[in-house]
Amino acid sequence: MKLDVKAMRYLAPEDWRVLTAVEMGSRNHEIVPTPLITQIAGLRGGSGVHKCISMLAKNNLISRVKNAKYDGYRLTYGGMDYLSLHAHMKSSSIYSVGNQIGVGKESDIFVVAAPSGAQLVLKIHRLGRISFRTVKANRDYLRNRNTGSWMYLSRLAASKEFIFMKALKENGFPVPQPIAQNRHTVLMELIDAFPLRQISSVPDPAGLYEELIAMILRLASFGLIHGDFNEFNILIKEEPLDEEVVTGEDMSKVRNDEEEPSSTPKIKLVPILIDFPQMVSIDHVNAEMYFDRDVQCIKRYFERRYRFTSSEPGPFFSDALKQAKKAQHKRLDVEAQASGFSKKMMKEFEAYMGEALKENENEGGEDEEEEIDDDGEAPGTGSDDQEGDDRENEVEEERSLR
Repeated sequence: MKLDVKAMRYLAPEDWRVLTAVEMGSRNHEIVPTPLITQIAGLRGGSGVHKCISMLAKNNLISRVKNAKYDGYRLTYGGMDYLSLHAHMKSSSIYSVGNQIGVGKESDIFVVAAPSGAQLVLKIHRLGRISFRTVKANRDYLRNRNTGSWMYLSRLAASKEFIFMKALKENGFPVPQPIAQNRHTVLMELIDAFPLRQISSVPDPAGLYEELIAMILRLASFGLIHGDFNEFNILIKEEPLDEEVVTGEDMSKVRNDEEEPSSTPKIKLVPILIDFPQMVSIDHVNAEMYFDRDVQCIKRYFERRYRFTSSEPGPFFSDALKQAKKAQHKRLDVEAQASGFSKKMMKEFEAYMGEALKENENEGGEDEEEEIDDDGEAPGTGSDDQEGDDRENEVEEERSLR
């Protein structure tokens, strides 16, 4: 869904209280009764609450459910976007929202500005936007439990990603610097880099391949498996080597003999790992499958794109386990649980990811797309979400949240 922040500046404090009341009521009610919204908001006079509800519904931040047994509303993804942005703004993490720079199956990526003017990245998780047939067949598992809504799963995805990203950064892994997390959003540093899939050639495929395989093994030594280690989730950053320079032969060809040839700095390619919601422990029941898949993804991509084939077999999951047992450092999978992402939360989230993965593999990667509307629910008939060039090239004027 599109993130439109124009209405934020027009919301009064009473509107925010009512919107927050709908969110709080959603913890125990699929449809929050209007009297309960009034009670939680704590505003004097029922007419004021109804005015706020009308304002929020007009801007698609809450929605009234048709044919319900009682008068009530539910929070929309747009409403949760606003609550999250409002929290980031109050904590002085975000000042304004800029262009959308990426769109995935279940997330949107935006450039935002901090009060200092520094550019950051805001990742908004939207699990359920592309639902898989297997997940849809099992939606009773989601719908019959209060903890199973798409919005709840999106919160879990953001929480898990932030916790793991922070732990990885603190232990020297090449990942973006996490800054803040609220609800279904993660705020992180903006890295000037390109996805590996967009790079047609590299000067040293063998060296880059070795570095990526070493990263997979190092993750395992800390007790983690990425689970989606591929060309889409690896950024390549160019860093200059100041001490070493190479003669610019192309420039010297067009210069006079009396002129000195120019020198261009030598660069090195630094891989940056992103996207961590699907990360699992090496103790996971399917850990070997996830590990082998990560390794094979890199092998296949380098064979296909760079015509490079490693002469060494593996690495294998047994090798990773041996390395993890010998490691003297702490286990980050255990540390993540201690940071607040409990086993119960992990189990609920992995149930969704496992069903999605199973369906994706059964269909050979051709997923049936079903657009999730602004309420976080699927409409009666699925329609393709135009997420291609139109959305990727979408440019919005930067707007202040204040």
